[in-house]
Amino acid sequence: MDSARRDGAEAGEVRRFWRELGLPGLVDVHTHFMPERVLRKVWAYFDALGPLTGGVAWPITYRAEEDERAALLREFGVRAFTAMLYPHKPGMARWLNTWAVGFARRTPDCLHTATLFPEPGVEEYVREAVAAGARVFKAHVQVGAYDPADELLRPAWGLLAEAGIPVVIHCGSGPAPGKHTGPGPIAEVLARHPDLRLVVAHLGMPEYEEFLDLAERYGEVRLDTTMAFTDFTEKLMPFPRRALPRLADLGDRVLLGSDFPAIPYPYLHQLRALEGLGLGARWLRAVCHDNAARLFGLDGPDTAGRPATGPAA
Repeated sequence: MDSARRDGAEAGEVRRFWRELGLPGLVDVHTHFMPERVLRKVWAYFDALGPLTGGVAWPITYRAEEDERAALLREFGVRAFTAMLYPHKPGMARWLNTWAVGFARRTPDCLHTATLFPEPGVEEYVREAVAAGARVFKAHVQVGAYDPADELLRPAWGLLAEAGIPVVIHCGSGPAPGKHTGPGPIAEVLARHPDLRLVVAHLGMPEYEEFLDLAERYGEVRLDTTMAFTDFTEKLMPFPRRALPRLADLGDRVLLGSDFPAIPYPYLHQLRALEGLGLGARWLRAVCHDNAARLFGLDGPDTAGRPATGPAA
């Protein structure tokens, strides 16, 4: 089957999934869009089995041009998604944020995403990004190889906490540990900024239970499901089944994430993996749509890039 036919068939199955739950679509808080030359380098890193992939073969299922990828998410019925972009060195974040402004303008269903790095001037460009309409930030402790509790970041975290802007952060030690990954460094940040709206990517894999601890301790900590429970991840970093009741209890603070497009399986598989947990339709509705719709104030199918005018349906 050619890719167009395959994607069309899958899109029908994805739409069937959320329609059967009675949802208006999906909200995916962990999708990657970034400047094309940066994205190509990221893909090349996966292709070469770079150290941060854990040395595991990682085929990219949705290797396509930017407009094709965005169109496919719309075919899936993803009514709002993100542009998770991140720097790996100083001097890169402000440039990425400038690109993100243009992407958000030409992609109205994208939640305007920005990023940051511990460097002189970070508070200034974070403030600029907020003023430009950023709705969510991305931080990648593993790739950036920095301590999230770095003093240079303290004013930026404070600014984002005060503004109530969520930060999706890869701070767990999967698929490969880094010097500053794990719950300890980010716990320092939360101790200073308990109201910071952190969304821990990948459920914090493989330190799932430690990040559940943080979510239970801090009311503004959330978790995204990116790659969790899929066959690919369960072979490498299985989620402890004893912790499922805790995940169920946090059902109002778990958000759908996929890692689209650089996932080594079809998009539908993430949804079926969540369904297979047996936590019920109410939990699935909250995770796949309602929690993120409430967090970002989405009040209609075309309001991803703008503040809401009323409560989420």
